[in-house]
Parts: sequence; C-alpha cells; structure tokens
Amino acid sequence: MASVDVPPERARRRPVPALGVALALGVLVALAGPGWATAAGPEASPAAVVTEPGTDPGGETPTAEPTGPSPDPTTPPPTIDPPEETTPPPPTTTPPPPATTAPETPPPTTTVPTPATSRSTRPWTPPPPRPPASSAAPAPTPLGVRITTGDVRLGPGYWNAASTVTTLRVTVTNTGRTTERIRLSYRLPAGLTDAGTAGCAASGDRAYRCGEWTADAGDRFSTLVRVRVAGSAWQRMPLSGSVTVTASAPGVSGTARDNEGFAVLFPPGPPVPGITLQADEVAFDISGGASDLAVRLANTGTVDAAGRIDVVLPAGVSVPVPPAGCATVDPGRTRCDLGTVAAGRRADLRLPVEATPEAQRDAPLAGAVVGRLDPRNGRTRQVQMSFRITAAAALATPVAAGPLPTGSQGVLAADDVLPDPADGGSGRRTVMILIAASALLVVLALGLATTSLRRRLTEPLAEPSAAPGGDLRVGRADAGPDIGRR
Repeated sequence: MASVDVPPERARRRPVPALGVALALGVLVALAGPGWATAAGPEASPAAVVTEPGTDPGGETPTAEPTGPSPDPTTPPPTIDPPEETTPPPPTTTPPPPATTAPETPPPTTTVPTPATSRSTRPWTPPPPRPPASSAAPAPTPLGVRITTGDVRLGPGYWNAASTVTTLRVTVTNTGRTTERIRLSYRLPAGLTDAGTAGCAASGDRAYRCGEWTADAGDRFSTLVRVRVAGSAWQRMPLSGSVTVTASAPGVSGTARDNEGFAVLFPPGPPVPGITLQADEVAFDISGGASDLAVRLANTGTVDAAGRIDVVLPAGVSVPVPPAGCATVDPGRTRCDLGTVAAGRRADLRLPVEATPEAQRDAPLAGAVVGRLDPRNGRTRQVQMSFRITAAAALATPVAAGPLPTGSQGVLAADDVLPDPADGGSGRRTVMILIAASALLVVLALGLATTSLRRRLTEPLAEPSAAPGGDLRVGRADAGPDIGRR
C-alpha cells in the first residue's frame, strides 16, 4: 500500500487545552455577575432622625398662675437691639487657688480628682437598606431659626421684697433663606409667673405663647420677657425654664424649631450673720465628660462650728462617686460633712459632676448648694444659693433648620461609632474581592495553558515511515526499534 505523506506542520499541530481558560471565565462570569448588579445600584445616604428635647417638668402652681389658657395674641412682643455676638472663652479647667488660711482642725479631704470613666465602643450596626431607585432625596428647606437666652438673675434686694419683677432676654435669629413668620413660647418654673409681657398670653400649665414676628432672612433681634419671682421661690431652688421659637413661611411646607433653657439664679441667703457661701459655675466641655463643682463655706463668726454642705442637682445631673466625707442622701442631693470650721476660716469642697446627654441638651440649667454651720453653743446658721450649669456641646450643635422639629442643644455621643461612608459598603467590597479572585484564576489558567503548549511545541517529532504492511506509522525519535513495525 502506498505511503501517505503527512505535512510537518500538521504533524506538529496539537490541540490547545482550553479547559482551564473556559473554567476561569465561567467562574468570573458566575461570581462577578451579581456583584456588578449590586455595584451599579443607586446610592443613598441614610436619613438622620432628629428628636426634640422635652421641656422641664412642672412643679407646684403659684397662686398668681392663670387658671386657664387665653386666646392666642395677635401682636408680637416689642423688640430691642440684640447684644453683640461674642465667642465665649473655653471653660476654665485650672482649680481655684486654695484658701490662704486653714482651720485648726482640718476638715476631711474634699478635693478629689474626677474618677476615670471607661469608654466603651458600641457595636457597629449596618446601615439601613437602600431605598428603591425611584426615591429621591427631599429638597432642602429654606427655613431656619435660632434662639439664645439669658438667665433670670436676682440681686441681694430679692431678700427684702415679697416678690421681684425682672426680665429674661431672648434673642432670635432668622438663619433661613426666606422671610419667615416666627412665634415665641416659653415655660416658667414653679414660683415664677409672667409679669405682663406685651404680646404674650397664658396657654396653660405655666406655658405662654406670643404673637408672631415677620423677619427677613438674616434678621437678628431680641425681646424681653417680664417675669415675677415670688418671695418664697428660693425654697424650691434649683429652678430652670425653657423658651421655644417656631418659624414658618407662606408656600413652604413644614416648620423649623429651636429651643433653649434658662436658669433662675438666686443670691446667697437668706442673709445670716457669721456665714458666707460661694459656688462656681459648672461647665461641661465638648466631650460631655464629667466636670467639677467648687463650693466655699466660710465661718465669719466668733465661734467654731461644724460645717456641712448639701448639693442639689437637677434631673439628669449627678455626682457619680461621692468623695470621702460625702454621701448621697436622695436622688439629686449629696451631703458633705466638713468637720469643724474654725472662726474666721474657710472650708473648700470640690465635687465631680456628670450629666446625661438629655440634660446637656436642655442646658443652661441651675443647681443649688446649702451651707450650714452648727456651733457647739448657739444658733445654727444656714444659707443657700443657686449656680449655673452649661454645656459646650449644646452650643456646638448646628442651627435648627428643616421641616423636622429640632433644638439648638444637641450632644454627639462620644462612644457612637458610625460606619465610614468612604468605604462604599459591604456589597462593593464583595464585588472587588470576587473580581480579584477571578482575575487570579484567569492568569493561572492562561499560564498553565501557555506552559503546556510551549512544552509540546518544543518536543522533536520522528519522520513518518511506511511499515511493511503498507500501514503508516509516526513515532517519536527516541522510541524503541519496534515503533513503526506491525
């Protein structure tokens, strides 16, 4: 049988094993397909929920309190020029200098460092699910309003009068981008009543509403609320109130609200000879951590006496760990025994104080201290006064703006850990991991295929020969002598 010539090109041709390439491409398509769909979905930021702080709880109703609500006034209160805006200095953290004289029998140590509090990180919670692709973010509102308040401060003349009429300054700013109609309302604590503020009327439960102003964007003005403080109000200290403003505009849906508290500050008294009392303001810094209250009780009499100080704090403010010589009498009241205070000497007390985020949101607030000297022989002497509680975190809150109710006092919890929006979410990370793994599989498959092909192409092949029976045999060059034989 005639031999058949096989072209060398055909003899060297080998099928390329493309199984690895096909498998890698299939894995890439199967794994990356859902990921690409996720990555291409609409992005949306989670909506922020703003809660409005509550007002101060009520107490006993004074005898001069109106018995029912009055019709809403139709005219606003008169306005005055607002005070100049100044940046308040940071709270002082340096303790006051110690007294130059000390009692012969030193009182128990009352200056204690603030106990260290452990900070814990809250577990991360996943963001809310993305809204449907058809949902759209609400348009920003042009409304915005801000309020700042002063305090009701009483002088020494308060102790000589049956009641005292004073004023509370309220400053309003239109922080929006349009002309607004702004209404004012306020709530007074027990022992205080409205003394005839023009344009305002009682709405019940010691609350009052005023007529509305029309203010252009950027306008800033003040008004004075006249209040009457009863001669017996000092027995209820500490006292605090709150003021709220609401802004609206024609053709704009929703309202913008802002509120702030105010403190009623009484002078030391009722005046008693032989004793003086002083208390510093408590200021919480931007972190919201514990602060210190400094109190000084002096014996200005002629005989030694046992000293005692009671600290009364509003709801949400407390002494976390009473120092040596101090104990918690009841919720909101801490009592410290100072030992013997010699005549002409002074005893200093320093207490750590902390406040909840809700209490800091309601700041400014008021606390009270009661000083007592009990001599071995003679009459017990006692005076009390109130002090101011402020929070820097409340002043750092953005101005109220938007249709949702909000307040100027807000606190960012230091332990809250929010997800980083820059990392794009877990879906995008999964897609990237799948793409990288698939790419590695493709590279590996291509490398194996190339190596196999190169090895086959470089192997020498034997020349074709015809066997004695006419059969064609093609063998390797290094094959044995039997290759090509029948």
